[in-house]
Amino acid sequence: MKELLLSQFLLLLMLYYPSCHSLDTITLNQTIKDGDVLVSSPRGTFALGFFSLKPDSKTRYLGIWYNKISEQTIVWVANRDTPLSDTSGVLSINNGNLVLHDLNENKNVKPIWSSNFSTSTSFGDSSAKLLDTGNFVLTHDNEKNILWQSFDFPSNTLLPFMKLGLDRKTGLNRFLRSWKSPNDPGTGNFTYRIDPTGFPQLFLYRNKSPTWRVGSWTGQRWSGVPEMTPNFIFNVSYTNNEDEVYVVYGVKDPMVLSRMVLEETGHVRRLTWQPSERRWFQIWYGPKEECDGFKQCGSNSNCNPYNSDKFECECLPGYEPKFAREWYLRDGSGGCVRKRNVSTCGSGEGFVKVARVKVPDTSKTRVNESLGLKECREKCLEDCSCVAYASENEISESGCVTWHGDMEDTRTYTQVGQDLYLRVDAHELAMYAKHPYGSLGKKRMVVVLVISSCLVLLMGIIFVYWFVKSRKQWSKRDPKYSFRLSFDDSSNQQEFDSTNNSKFFDLSSIAAATDNFSLANKLGEGGFGSVYKGILSNGMAIAVKRLSKYSGQGINEFKNEVVLISKLQHRNLVRILGCCIQGEEKMLIYEYLPNKSLDFFIFDKSKSSELDWRKRFDIICGIARGILYLHHDSRLRIIHRDLKASNVLLDSALNPKIADFGMARMFGGDQIEAVTNRVVGTYGYMSPEYAMEGQFSVKSDVYSFGVLLLEIITGKKNSGQYEDNASTTLVGHIWDLWREDKAMEIVDQSLGELFSEFEFQRCIQIGLLCVQDYAVDRPSMSAVVSMLGNDSTLPTPKQPAFIFKKSNYESSNPSTSGGIYSVNDVSMTMIEAR
Repeated sequence: MKELLLSQFLLLLMLYYPSCHSLDTITLNQTIKDGDVLVSSPRGTFALGFFSLKPDSKTRYLGIWYNKISEQTIVWVANRDTPLSDTSGVLSINNGNLVLHDLNENKNVKPIWSSNFSTSTSFGDSSAKLLDTGNFVLTHDNEKNILWQSFDFPSNTLLPFMKLGLDRKTGLNRFLRSWKSPNDPGTGNFTYRIDPTGFPQLFLYRNKSPTWRVGSWTGQRWSGVPEMTPNFIFNVSYTNNEDEVYVVYGVKDPMVLSRMVLEETGHVRRLTWQPSERRWFQIWYGPKEECDGFKQCGSNSNCNPYNSDKFECECLPGYEPKFAREWYLRDGSGGCVRKRNVSTCGSGEGFVKVARVKVPDTSKTRVNESLGLKECREKCLEDCSCVAYASENEISESGCVTWHGDMEDTRTYTQVGQDLYLRVDAHELAMYAKHPYGSLGKKRMVVVLVISSCLVLLMGIIFVYWFVKSRKQWSKRDPKYSFRLSFDDSSNQQEFDSTNNSKFFDLSSIAAATDNFSLANKLGEGGFGSVYKGILSNGMAIAVKRLSKYSGQGINEFKNEVVLISKLQHRNLVRILGCCIQGEEKMLIYEYLPNKSLDFFIFDKSKSSELDWRKRFDIICGIARGILYLHHDSRLRIIHRDLKASNVLLDSALNPKIADFGMARMFGGDQIEAVTNRVVGTYGYMSPEYAMEGQFSVKSDVYSFGVLLLEIITGKKNSGQYEDNASTTLVGHIWDLWREDKAMEIVDQSLGELFSEFEFQRCIQIGLLCVQDYAVDRPSMSAVVSMLGNDSTLPTPKQPAFIFKKSNYESSNPSTSGGIYSVNDVSMTMIEAR
């Protein structure tokens, strides 16, 4: 009791007199007040003190930041959930603990935060020191005994040499927890921690639900981070024994500044500081693909994001979809089950190798570190409950991991990954004996082709007989038949019938799903017609585009969209589920995307703040990848011709998906341009050679992308008014600012100061390169994607096209009207060539 009263007396005494402390250490008789700063020694890399996250904010936190970096970068916060309301905070050593007090107007001491080091002994010679690693340590007996350290209680940042993991003896769990927002370091929704269950793994959780399984340790990296390979910068060590399990990321050069941060959006980023460019450079981040989502394809399946022409979910060898109908509709959440009527126990079974994967969830696996890969196979084969095995260490192929039961969360990589060996029956084993996973083999292909040909021939004979006999009655009853016969020529009809993979929906089921097209379910309206939200009988949400009889678009655009989108499979393109044709009704059925279209966010001041800089940059990159797929990677080269903000939809995670292919044109592999007498598109997004001469090419889409990029980062429409000049477009305004080195004046105010000036300037320059007057000067989309993904030197853009508005076009163009936000808005301008 006497010691407590004495310590409180000393604290009150110190608060009346200026504090006096050494450069990097405080002792029992010293304090840190607001305005005082501890600086680590000997290099002064880090500083500790009080800070605010906004210049005009009175809210104060005690934390650690990089001392020599101009960009405020906080790495640790003590009172993250209990901020101070003014500058009355003081940090001291009190009764053997670090204590943060708030001295109120009555000069009473109020505890805000404490190190909470449990002890029954008073440490009179305790001191606290800020190390050059960024670790703030409380020590005793001349720094010989560490009582407490900030490295044991991370915030949202993992620094080099900081442990991430669990002490099994004491129960201390070191993990990252995100901030609530960029301006609030309070406890957020995401955690990044090691799960020691079974064979330990690293997980990203949202609240208590896993969203990304980073994977198990493979000997040199986490199985879910292919970029994490040995290099000249980092030295990573992993420890797993009976006392503790943890990973430590070290740096080989102490002058290199590196950090891993768990953002409030749920992304984990590894960053290094580039002194010459005065910015943080991203090395890797995750999750970044749909296949990174935990259990994206359900049990006993493999998620392959590189299946550009088909569903990314595929059943593992020996398995088949549990729900075939949902699987056909691209819903893989139900997963896969063992094929029926097969035996994998004592019936000649064996193992098929699935190469380069993130092996399934290891929380329920059995591990034997003494066995090699060959012994592991024998052990698994002897146990009928063993469904798969793999090496614990992918480098030495040592250690044995076996799975017993359902396998969860497997995905494929292109170059790196582990080999997973799956137990299959004798028939499946023979099929894959000489061919890798995913290949049918020549013999099986021949058998399949022969049987398929015979079936097709037989069905064709039956169909022709039935068709001739009941043609008249069928045409009266079936609107789909009348729809097909309405095509102008037989070649178009044949193309539609042979290429369309979409499903036909009955009008009654669509009417029921949309509550008879009620206004409550109406999502928006565009040139095509109205768009409605619907819920099918199986609970699946859909978006229904209903062609208006007053629409400027007709059967050609309708057919064009069904045929084109049914062929395209890419994560940044909207997915069509089918169509409905009955009488005069023509509808397109899409996947439902809850966040509407991009223009709903970027052009609305109340909504634009929901898209921070990182999310906007990710949206730009996603759109670019989608266009690149259309131009280069799909089976047919496709020119979209109507790319704009309202034709980019956002899913639940705000990932972009390009929509509305009614105006698109399909080219052969070598064709890159064409001329048309019918110019379609939206004013402000059309390239000059297309609008004036009807000549369109892949560079036409590049121009539209450039306009869209500039709109996304500025939050302004290209058709807006700037500098009190009604004739100046956004492109022209940015061009003037860029030439005067004033591009930062056009920054969207809703971004505040939380954006990268370097990336913003770079995006401005890329956008101006895309909107240059001459098509030959504009970069290809592959070059644009490369520019967005690296820091190479950019060429100097030439003068853009259409830097002044053409008011005569605008006045007569219905597509320029504002105030309409839609799920799939279609606008069209028709100009007859002279």
